[in-house]
Amino acid sequence: MAKTIELQFTTRDNKPFSITLTDPIEPVNPVAIEVAMDAVILQNCFTTSGGDVVGKKGARIIERNESDITIG
Repeated sequence: MAKTIELQFTTRDNKPFSITLTDPIEPVNPVAIEVAMDAVILQNCFTTSGGDVVGKKGARIIERNESDITIG
């Protein structure tokens, strides 16, 4: 089961912007996530079509299950 963490932001034009990272450390530390998201905003390190990243929308863990199917 593959897990990722998605950090969700808003841009100056109020468009969604997200960063997805693999293999999040668990249990998740909400304070550490918020600090990291604040750093992304303060450092203005990403350029988007919607303008600068200006706000935090949320964060979530995404789990993905894969099962091979034998054919033929």
